Amino acid sequence: MDKVKSFVGQPVLSQILSCISTATINKACRKHDANRYYKKLPVRVHLVTLLYGVFSYCNGLRELCEGMLGCEGKLTHLGLDRAPARSTLSDANSKRSYLFFETIYFELLQQYHSFISDSRLRGLSIRNLKIIDSTTIRLFSDILRGVGRNTKDGSRKKGGIKVHTLMDAFSGVAEFVRMTEAKVHDRRFLYHLDLPANSFIVFDKAYNLYSQFDKWSGKKIWFVTRMKDNAVFHVSKVILTNVFLFTIIIIQLQILCLQV
Repeated sequence: MDKVKSFVGQPVLSQILSCISTATINKACRKHDANRYYKKLPVRVHLVTLLYGVFSYCNGLRELCEGMLGCEGKLTHLGLDRAPARSTLSDANSKRSYLFFETIYFELLQQYHSFISDSRLRGLSIRNLKIIDSTTIRLFSDILRGVGRNTKDGSRKKGGIKVHTLMDAFSGVAEFVRMTEAKVHDRRFLYHLDLPANSFIVFDKAYNLYSQFDKWSGKKIWFVTRMKDNAVFHVSKVILTNVFLFTIIIIQLQILCLQV
């Protein structure tokens, strides 16, 4: 089997950057006029710096800039002359629109989607299968309000950020991410989704929102989730029984609407 020899001797990050064409970066820059409000740090240098921080597991701008400064002799592999100053990078993060990076992300996702698809799902008749889940990043409660019940020992709850993610099941790549305070209920995430018809979504019962389920049914958007233990329903039709030890039925949920 022939081996690819074009990457020999190059750092991993340099090989990854070779997959992001200059045309893609320039197209996103023109679309959002990304250099209009901040020209000290060019868009490509900004992108490379942030990617370096991600792959190096840097936790802050100081760690990121000092790490690049320590590798300054090898930055030519990344197409950089020198490491950016911390204040310069901080200003660029606050002034440059996130839409520039979002556009590059989706351009790359569309371009390489077929290469990153999960082989375990090949041959599956369902297309456009999505998965929804969330995770909580704990922070000080003085910054963001906490989630859950108060502890028994009287200690304060830790605050945090709740990260909701809509992921494509075939590629395993996030398509939509929304961050809220940890106290915000999971089901509110469903209001921000814009899904095409004939989509299939899988999520846990924390996202149960009957009004949204009704809208999705009208738009032919199908979903799979667990029913709440206190849900009121009745069986209207039994379709199949003993299919892989399951019974497939059609149920009708009783939805109570409260007027305020």
